[in-house]
Amino acid sequence: MNEAVKREGTAVPTALLAGDRHKAQRTTLHSMAGTPASARSNPRALKDANKFIGEGQTAFGSGNMVLAELRAKKALEAVPEYPPALQLLRQCKQNTDGGGPEHEAVLRRILRQDPNDLQVTCELCYVLFSRGETEECEQLARSAIRLAPTNPRLHSVLGLLLSQSNRAAAGEFHLRRVIELEGETIIVVGNLANCLRMQGKFDESEACYRKVTALEPKNADFWEGWSRLEEERANIPRAWELLAEAEKVSEDKASLSLFRATLLGRDGKNAEAVEELTRGREGEKRLPAIPLLERGRLYDKMDRFDEAWADFLEGNRLIREVQHKRYADKYAKELVADLTRFFMRTRMKLIPRAERDESAPQPIFIVGYPRSGTTMVEQTLTAHPLITAGDELVFINDLTRIGPRWLGSPNRYPGCLTDLWMGDNQHVPNQFRDYYLKRSQELDLFQDGAKFFTDKMPLNETHMGLIHILFPHSPIIHVRRHPLDILTSNFSNFLTHGFNQAFDVKTIAQHYALVDGLVHHYKEQLDLNYLEVRYENLVADQEKYVRQMLDFIGVEFDPRCLSFHKNQRIARTASYAQVTEKLYDKSVFRYRHYRKYLDEAVAILRPTLTRLGYATE
Repeated sequence: MNEAVKREGTAVPTALLAGDRHKAQRTTLHSMAGTPASARSNPRALKDANKFIGEGQTAFGSGNMVLAELRAKKALEAVPEYPPALQLLRQCKQNTDGGGPEHEAVLRRILRQDPNDLQVTCELCYVLFSRGETEECEQLARSAIRLAPTNPRLHSVLGLLLSQSNRAAAGEFHLRRVIELEGETIIVVGNLANCLRMQGKFDESEACYRKVTALEPKNADFWEGWSRLEEERANIPRAWELLAEAEKVSEDKASLSLFRATLLGRDGKNAEAVEELTRGREGEKRLPAIPLLERGRLYDKMDRFDEAWADFLEGNRLIREVQHKRYADKYAKELVADLTRFFMRTRMKLIPRAERDESAPQPIFIVGYPRSGTTMVEQTLTAHPLITAGDELVFINDLTRIGPRWLGSPNRYPGCLTDLWMGDNQHVPNQFRDYYLKRSQELDLFQDGAKFFTDKMPLNETHMGLIHILFPHSPIIHVRRHPLDILTSNFSNFLTHGFNQAFDVKTIAQHYALVDGLVHHYKEQLDLNYLEVRYENLVADQEKYVRQMLDFIGVEFDPRCLSFHKNQRIARTASYAQVTEKLYDKSVFRYRHYRKYLDEAVAILRPTLTRLGYATE
């Protein structure tokens, strides 16, 4: 990393685009789309439009946004969709409605006229990113980078997007690409610090935070990020020290309230944490979604269950209605239907399996619904010296996306796998296997002496058919937990796994039943190397079931696996704090505290609960 970091003021790390009242700067691959034909045949209208634009630019330069916007609109009345007028309106909306619907609308109008306007593309990407519209944002950013591979702003937005969507290693690549293209800046180094923290690269992340806080000590976001790093390291006293530095320079100390409450909760001061979140929130000042969920979890720890549920309900309502995160039920049902039709025993007889690569450590797939106990199982197994922690690896999901192109198939996944029974594709399963192993090796998972590494991507059980083709002999450990406990925990946390299923009790139940039905199908149709472990059994008789898992994997029992809370590895999931504590049974049948709110979910899940042998009361 360069010694000299360019200064960029005190903008927050994720706000890489800022309005500029004095410049109408643009970066395009081609010149702006020409004057509309209708205007060329009406010189008077074009003259009037240019006059309004000139007046608007003067008003904009002097900070009169109202007059500038009025003049831009008058120009558009004279010449509809006139590019210079749209650009002036864009600048106005960026300053008065930044990220809002009117700002987004004018950006889309400009891109309809000139799809290669990269400045506007970047701006729209950030609007979509800030609102959580990650799928469209990613498609837009990727398309633009294909056209402009050396544009640092596009790499910045894609780096942030990938970092925030569980692909931080790929995000790191793009953030480092920004540094290659334009040198180190305070903002990109701050974003890189966050990205490294998400990957558990804590020493590298700390080095970045030290650099940016030294150069920009009045940026509260950098101090808060560093404080979060220490909290994740379980160094709570140091986290408090760094939070105090953030509070010294923050203009909005209320913005730090959520993290302050988190630290109070880590110290066991739950009542103080609730007071911290609630302070100054009377009347119309309502808590946003994420603090509501945090307060609900604090109420839960205090056995104030009705208040907890009220916060969970309101937090998730805001996520659905304000953040517009809705369960993609149509896509989920279509995917599961396709997988069920494809992975049949008769068809699988025709598909070749990958051979085992004896030169590399083998994956252990720890599958299970979010909040089922997979993190605890991973911490348990990776306390063994022969097993390395891989955490949530995205490579199986990547292969479902790139598989059709790799095979040159006209069919989407899983239908593209029919091409595997062609003579020239017999070795593709080995190539898929090598892709997975190579990507794992790049994450330094092939440690000296290790024979295995873990992959605990939530809901990987959806793709057990593909896993079976690539790694037919690798252990698959399926962590089960009472579905109503899983539902309660999903509803109380902000989780996007499973097509945004977690923000409504009904959709959690629907998606759980959908996925569990698919797992039941896989177990009937595939000869899986599969072990089911129940969370409740593991809590009740830890050593028995730890021994069972290690025997299934094929390694000797190691007593260190019984003290998973002493595992020096830091878990990078929502459960990172819980797995630093000794095994406890407080979370077993937690749903009973909320049973009166779960009738609709029970009705949906009853067949699944019956098949699994779980009670509903």
